[in-house]
Order: sequence, then C-alpha cells, then structure tokens
Amino acid sequence: MAQINSTANNRPLKVIAGADNFNSSLKDALVAQLRSLNIEVEDLGTSKYYSIGEEIGRRVSEAAKSNSATETRGLVACGTGVGVAIFANKFPGVYAATCLTPAEALNARSINNCNVLAVSSNSTSPEVAADILTAFLNTPFKSPCPASGSDPWPAEIQSFLDGSVAEMAEIGGGNAPAVDPPCFICYLAKSRQEKDYKPIDVMPGGSMIILRETPTTAIVRFKAGSVEPAHHHTFGNDLVVMKGKKCVWNLTKKEKYVLVDGDYLFTPAGDVHRVKYFEDTEFFIKFDGPLDLFLDEDLAAAIAAIDAEIKD
Repeated sequence: MAQINSTANNRPLKVIAGADNFNSSLKDALVAQLRSLNIEVEDLGTSKYYSIGEEIGRRVSEAAKSNSATETRGLVACGTGVGVAIFANKFPGVYAATCLTPAEALNARSINNCNVLAVSSNSTSPEVAADILTAFLNTPFKSPCPASGSDPWPAEIQSFLDGSVAEMAEIGGGNAPAVDPPCFICYLAKSRQEKDYKPIDVMPGGSMIILRETPTTAIVRFKAGSVEPAHHHTFGNDLVVMKGKKCVWNLTKKEKYVLVDGDYLFTPAGDVHRVKYFEDTEFFIKFDGPLDLFLDEDLAAAIAAIDAEIKD
C-alpha cells in the first residue's frame, strides 16, 4: 500500500469519516488505515440511519467553499453504502459514490472527481474495502482508469472532464434554468413508457419496472388507496420516494414511518412490514440482492388492521 499524506496537487488531505449503526466496524478499520498513513482524520463516530451521510456531506461542502489550503474528503459507511451517499450528495460540491470494488473507486475518482467515498459492509470485506480506500486516495481526477482501458483519456473526453466540475457546480444554482424532471432518478422514470411497467400480481394497484437484477433496482408505482399486506424480503432494501405519500409499518420493530417526496427509508432483511398509499406514489428501490417477497398476511387482513389503527 503506497503511503500518502497529500493529494496530487500537493494540498494536505483531511478525511471526515463516519458510519451509521449498520457499519461501524468497517469504518473503524478504514479510519485506522488512514491514520497509519499519517492522514488527518476527523472521526464523527456512529449515527443512526442516514444522518451521518447528511453531516459528512454538509462538512465536505463547507470545506469546498472555504478555499482552504487543505483538501477535505469524506468517508461514510453503512450496510449498503447507498443511503448515506444519497444524503451526502444533497450538498453542493459533494460528489459521493458507493464503491464496491477498487476499480469502481478508480473510475469514480477519475471520471467524477469523487470526494466522498461510501462503502458497504454487506457487500465488501475489510480487505477489499482497504484496497477501495487506497484507490480513492491515490487516484487523481482525469487519470487513466479501468473505464479508459487504463490509457489516457481521448482528447474529446479529456475536454469534457476539464469542464465537468465547473458545470456540475452550476447545477442547482440560483440562476440555473428549471429542470423537468428535477433529478436523475425522476428522469430515469420519465423516460420509461407506461407499457414498460408490469403489474405486481400479489399487490393490487402496484406496478414496477426492473432497472437491474441481482442486486435488484426498480422503480415502483402504487395508486392512491393501495395497500401492501404484511410481507418480508430475504435482502434489505433502500428506497427513496420520488412523489406521493405512503405509510410504512415495520411490524418487526413496531415502528411507523410516513414518507413523502424525497424521503428515504432502509428496511433490514427479514423485517415484516405493511404499507398504505395515501396518494399516487412512485419510488426508487434497491435491494442488497435478488428480489423476492414472502407474504405474512392476506390483503383483507392488512386492510382491516390499517382501518382499525386509523379509526383509533
């Protein structure tokens, strides 16, 4: 492992690190690796669910605006590495990427100038995570990477990369034109045709389109008034509501979540949950593995349970 204590442009490097309660041990191992390289680390410890991604995103964003002599990057860990990256990316100047292999880290640094690394305890061993972190630290923006065949970028792509950071900084600015749809996931959903959505047979009112399988990502729609009977999955899942309003009862944890536009929820593997849709709702979902579904009650029982709670 190459020892580093400064970045390619000779600015000293500082890393702000943290984890949610699904991934503290992997974060601790990577913090130890950073300190062994004499890199300054601010370890924020462990926070519940997505808040650590938000906090690291905010701090990296503030550091980018400060024009400090020190370059500040982020390291954030959770079960999947997805939710924390989503929330870190809410802040301007933050380019967070979930990397499951060293090659992905090389690509993320070279192509996207990634400054927040998100790692997954569910998909990554400590040994592989150490190599991912090394690639994140050692790879300069615009350098050869697996995506370029490990060769220098062609002139056309090099020109694009030269202007990409400035162009990304303009996104979301006060003078930026209105964008419809407003985000990549919404654009992805809008680009699909209605015929591409397939009904969910065991969930009346629901339809979905699979974007990727194993691990599965999908865009799911439910009509207002629809109910998902209590069920569970073999693998945990992250979801982000793109529009609408839904209520999720996690029966395993005896917790209730009301989700609206932009809200995020992680449901661990095996947790039994029931859902009610109060508006036409569309959401993006990612499973840690292939999609499966096991019903724990029938539709009539689910409707009766929800009606009873609402009346109470």
